[in-house]
Amino acid sequence: MLIRNKIHLQIISLILIFFFSLCMTPQATANSLFGDFTVKDEIKLGGEFDKMVRNRLPIILDPQIEGYVKHLVAKVAKHIPPQPFPITATVIRNNAMNAFAVPGGYVYVYTGLILNMKHEAELAAVIGHELAHVSLRHVARRMEKMKMVNFASMLGTLAGMLVGIAGGGSNMGNLGSAIAVGSMGGATSAYLNYTQENEREADHLGMNYLVAAGYNPQSMIDGFKVMKQRQWHISNTNIPTYLSTHPGLDSRIGYLQDRFKRMPPEYFERKDDDAAFFKVQTLIRARLTSADVALAYYMAIPENERTCLDHLGLGIVYTRMKQYKKAELSFNQAHELCPDDTLILREQGRFFFTIGEMDKASPLLREAYLREPRDAMTLFFIARIEGTRKNYKQAILTMRRVAEMVPHDQEIHYHLGRMLGESGHYFEAHSQLAYAALYGHDMKKAQFHLRKAEGLAKTKKQRDELTKLQETINPKPPEEEGNGKLE
Repeated sequence: MLIRNKIHLQIISLILIFFFSLCMTPQATANSLFGDFTVKDEIKLGGEFDKMVRNRLPIILDPQIEGYVKHLVAKVAKHIPPQPFPITATVIRNNAMNAFAVPGGYVYVYTGLILNMKHEAELAAVIGHELAHVSLRHVARRMEKMKMVNFASMLGTLAGMLVGIAGGGSNMGNLGSAIAVGSMGGATSAYLNYTQENEREADHLGMNYLVAAGYNPQSMIDGFKVMKQRQWHISNTNIPTYLSTHPGLDSRIGYLQDRFKRMPPEYFERKDDDAAFFKVQTLIRARLTSADVALAYYMAIPENERTCLDHLGLGIVYTRMKQYKKAELSFNQAHELCPDDTLILREQGRFFFTIGEMDKASPLLREAYLREPRDAMTLFFIARIEGTRKNYKQAILTMRRVAEMVPHDQEIHYHLGRMLGESGHYFEAHSQLAYAALYGHDMKKAQFHLRKAEGLAKTKKQRDELTKLQETINPKPPEEEGNGKLE
């Protein structure tokens, strides 16, 4: 629930396809891109790239994970100079230790980065570094310099890379070092690579943001050390870009340590507050990584040393493995250790819903809701329970609230559509099922439900809703919206 089920394409191919598609636009567009790259161009380019990311990569919509990362990015971004665009944070389901930023203020964080850092401050350090690249417009300025590159040769290079990527296999690792944008390492394309000076600037400015946000400056070096250690535990095809292309972490640690000598001692006395960070790590490890790997992680912890979050993680993993007796025992242990924890109440309620014990699920979920009324996941399962009890009026009302909170989730719209259909609201049912199919990238099914909705629209309100649905599913081609140029 709340993870967009998409075809998982490598970010490498996404970036290549994106820039290749720009090169295939009319020459006027290419001249605009490769000539004077304005802030307006940057915003438009970043927005188009973001659309492609959301259409092609598995985006995390779990409010607990997504909300945490958005909050953390906003906390650090609060201290960067005013930007001509909002800072937008997105979480991508990918095991790599990676994060990257693109023109227009779009910051992407991989779940693998969150999972492998030891403290929130280390994650904040990576985010600070990437925000420094944004505020310094490093990528945008590199693009401005691209006017010096022969257009035809670049087009040929990108086309060749696309052919290579189509082959897949171990070649992907080598191609990754040619284009991918890596956490604290930057884009390494011959045309878009960050220079050593760019990286040094981003390190120092990122440190400023990190300290201003209230974190211990030591965490940036600690994050570097975690990355360096990970170099020896992963295969060559998966080495993070910042390691495979910028191995000089030792020198970067060195100049940051030199800077520490000029900082107030009290900065280094700041303590980590990792409560929310550890909860998000638990959800990612238990729900989004391989069940076998997650189980091995938790079983390696001596039973008498397991925290309530460890027991919670075990409960989630056992549920995924359909070992329900073990799962119930783990959830009970988590609850006994932390009886007031909202996440544990929610996940225990979700477990009982999964095994069909609604009378046990309902009070747990309602207590979680009273403690955190903005938790969309809790409301989702409360609505599902009301639906199973045929209390459609309340179920639909609650699920609409969830859809407003998480507007592009396939599963939410699917269940809302089912509830509307079962209660006799057929136009609204097909409309919601059309949205569900659209967000699930099943255009054939989306068009089917759209046609059904078209035949059922009677009132003005329904016709207005139908128009919105039609425009969403069948948007006008770009040439109909304008001249298609980066202005």
